[in-house]
Amino acid sequence: MRIRAAAPAELPLLQSIERAAGEPFRTLGMAAIADDEPLPLEVLEGYRAAGRAWVAVDGADRPVAYLIAETVDDAAHIEQVSVHPDAARRGVGRALIEHLAEAARAEGLTALTLTTFAEVPWNAPYYARLGFRPLADTDPALTDGLRAISRAEAAHGLAAWPRVCMRRDLPAEPG
Repeated sequence: MRIRAAAPAELPLLQSIERAAGEPFRTLGMAAIADDEPLPLEVLEGYRAAGRAWVAVDGADRPVAYLIAETVDDAAHIEQVSVHPDAARRGVGRALIEHLAEAARAEGLTALTLTTFAEVPWNAPYYARLGFRPLADTDPALTDGLRAISRAEAAHGLAAWPRVCMRRDLPAEPG
């Protein structure tokens, strides 16, 4: 598996990956999440043009997963990571996150952050296995930027299910 920057022509495919990755939410009674439309092409293009959109590709160089991120309060914030179900459970999501961690370190950022569903097995429990920790409301690492993201997600209807902000510190590379 190879990770590279997303190409402009691949953005509709990223939307398809997002739709497919959302389908398993139906099994948890979260049809509204499964039915939620992916980010519009112009938003995805903004991430791509900023160098903040990566894809994991198969042997034919076709994307099977993607990650988009932005800088929020001196951390690389994972806005979205989606793996097509046909490529799931093979370390693809982990590889994308590790790719972001290396890019973030190179930029001098000290952490990765994300917001996710607290009780969905492939969300918060998965990220905890990757070294992310949940942030309590009183945690100083719960920055104003993360609070704003949480408020925006709640306004979008995501707060119908328990959500959590998470953080993974990035130790400086030795040397």
